[in-house]
Amino acid sequence: MKNLDWTSIATGLVAGVTAALLSLSANVQSVLSIVLFAASALPILIAGLGWGNASALIAVIAGGCVAAALASSHFALMIVIITLIPAGWLSNLANLARPASEIGGPKDALAWYPMSNILTHLAIMVTLGLIAVGWIVGYSSALASQMVEVMIAVLQEQEPLYNPDAATVAQMKAMFGLGLPLVQGALWVLLLFAAFYIASAIVRLSGKGLRPREDMPMAVRMHRNAVFVFLGGLILCFLGGLPAIIGALVCGTFGAGFVLSGFAILHYRTRGKPWRLAALWLAYASVILLALPVLLILILGLTDTRRTIALTPAGPKTETKSNNI
Repeated sequence: MKNLDWTSIATGLVAGVTAALLSLSANVQSVLSIVLFAASALPILIAGLGWGNASALIAVIAGGCVAAALASSHFALMIVIITLIPAGWLSNLANLARPASEIGGPKDALAWYPMSNILTHLAIMVTLGLIAVGWIVGYSSALASQMVEVMIAVLQEQEPLYNPDAATVAQMKAMFGLGLPLVQGALWVLLLFAAFYIASAIVRLSGKGLRPREDMPMAVRMHRNAVFVFLGGLILCFLGGLPAIIGALVCGTFGAGFVLSGFAILHYRTRGKPWRLAALWLAYASVILLALPVLLILILGLTDTRRTIALTPAGPKTETKSNNI
């Protein structure tokens, strides 16, 4: 952690106010609301990655207080749980380093906290945060069924001939009850990781970054134990009720982590290939347009859970080297 001084305090306060205002603006712009909510993590990440944990902590507290003052304590609690605390914790993990000799590495070198662990921590934090939010708002299978009934009523107003039978409605309720937490969890992991990636680049360009640049296609993986958590989520999906909802959420959050890992593996394995650009464009376009390619990328991520650790000299900043463990 960098020493606490007036610069880090001021940076944390500005970051917290900015994060709160971005979150509040998400209530106005409905189309971009999810993006603005995720963007509110950027100031916290920049403060933590550039000025240390104390600045990130001040930013989280300031963001929560401003949100409570301008909106409500309920709204403030929500953004603190699902955005500000995860952002602060990610910046803390990214700044962790220890002598490489402690893990069998070379002397006079620092080993940085593995990106695989950071990504797995992100999946865990989003899972716990959304469970807490679901408990606060009272999300359940019954609430999901009511939402489906409202949707059907709106569709029937627009198209009077639309009259699904009871079996179709029951199927829609079952799919929506599990699909909503799955999609929300996956989307939030992807957006927060994107915010982390952008914040890291901004801080690095400013020269304030603590963590050196590393080879992301090689480093972005999930922890090997995350495979068992993902499989556990799949099993819970078949139990029905609250366990199924939690299972769907786990599949979404950890599945998104493995999808990110799968794309990183694809980038890494196509290096130097003449058809690399075409393959990457095809992969991204197919994932956006179709559902099946996402499963293939997910499986690719599940097959490789190696842990890459960035090493740097213990003295001045230099380009990183990576060791696979």
